[in-house]
Amino acid sequence: MSDRPEIFTLGELRASGHVHKDLRREIRENLLAALAASRDPWPGIYGFSRTVLPQLERALIAGHDLVLLGERGQGKTRLLRTLAGLLDEWSPAIEGSELNEHPYEPITEQSKARVLTEADRLRVTWRHRSERYVEKLATPDTSVADLIGDVDPMRVAEGRRLGDPETIHYGLVPRSNRGIVAINELPDLAERIQVAMLNVMEERDIQIRGYVLRLPLDVLVVASANPEDYTNRGRIITPLKDRFGAEIRTHYPLELDDEVAIIRQEGRLAADVPPVIVEILARYTRSLRQSPAINQGSGVSARFAIAGAETVAAAALRRSTVRGEANAVSRMVDLEAAMEVLTGKLEFESGEEGREEAVLDHLLRMATAEAVRLHYRGLDFGPLVAALDGHTTVTTGDEVTAREFLDSLPSLNGSGLYEEIGARLNAKNDGQRASAIELALEGLFLARRISKESDGRETIYG
Repeated sequence: MSDRPEIFTLGELRASGHVHKDLRREIRENLLAALAASRDPWPGIYGFSRTVLPQLERALIAGHDLVLLGERGQGKTRLLRTLAGLLDEWSPAIEGSELNEHPYEPITEQSKARVLTEADRLRVTWRHRSERYVEKLATPDTSVADLIGDVDPMRVAEGRRLGDPETIHYGLVPRSNRGIVAINELPDLAERIQVAMLNVMEERDIQIRGYVLRLPLDVLVVASANPEDYTNRGRIITPLKDRFGAEIRTHYPLELDDEVAIIRQEGRLAADVPPVIVEILARYTRSLRQSPAINQGSGVSARFAIAGAETVAAAALRRSTVRGEANAVSRMVDLEAAMEVLTGKLEFESGEEGREEAVLDHLLRMATAEAVRLHYRGLDFGPLVAALDGHTTVTTGDEVTAREFLDSLPSLNGSGLYEEIGARLNAKNDGQRASAIELALEGLFLARRISKESDGRETIYG
């Protein structure tokens, strides 16, 4: 963040050569400058570069209010928040103005009078771009007063008449003048509130209790909604739909790498989660989105995989703390345990009662098998399978340390298979080596080359 400009009066602002730009021009110019310089205007956004972002950029260049349509967990809110980065870092406003009016373009009678009387002595304050982005979660109890404003009875009691603009207590939208207003879950607004937004978006004026205030508000209205709620059968009124210049459909990541990047970026991981474990989580999440057993209208949020990675990391940290391990590294046993607490984040189809656990277990096995085939392709597991053919077993569990697991592995009579397995996943310590070999054992079980028994606490391969 750069320093706040050392300009404190209207006279100093004029002397600096500052040029006033309306909001849409400001966003357009900053976006085009970023694109021309090959600078990413959308930091932290993955999977939308060829689909959503070009549509969004065209809408902003055109100066349109816009709505993002998509199922939960597709990154709609995060994408809207990046819009603040397209605003000028610092913007001047009349000091004390409720509506953040530009010193060159006052819109209320009070501010116009101040500009005339104080002239170049008018005090100027500076607002950071982060202050010019305002977000509101739409709820059924949101009122017109919350968004637009209401008559302030205290000001009326002081002797002002009802039609006096000074009796108005402004709501969120007017107070966001010269900024971006983001409304999440737009259809959840009651119809009367949606009606109140019509004039704001079309005429840029506001109506409060029958009084029309001709305030040329300079706001960009952006919103998010679930597609089902935004259709003609949904809860959005048609005139409000018509006010949005662009309706942009979002989607879940189309590529596995984007899914992994989102998990890594958003997950607050308390321990080392090897890349292959994150990959399995990403594959698992993607398979859930394609499963007919899962209600796809509800969607499978990216937060599912993020929560999974965080839970897996927490399980590893707990084990290392309880058992005194030097390195907290997640393993397959942690992934299986994490799935037990994530089931509630999914919505199954009505005919799947009683089959939930079987469905999830099958999909996790499929995701694991895909990762094993990709990373261990070409390895000869014959020595390990042969070593486990007799009465030899390998035990793991959520409280079995990496060292205990490695010590329980059978000797392979000079074979370097264990080292090769670790090298495939770039394992550097005992925890990472144990994680890599445990994944290999799970892969052998899924390929029906060895057996597996589990009682919920310990898992035995043999």
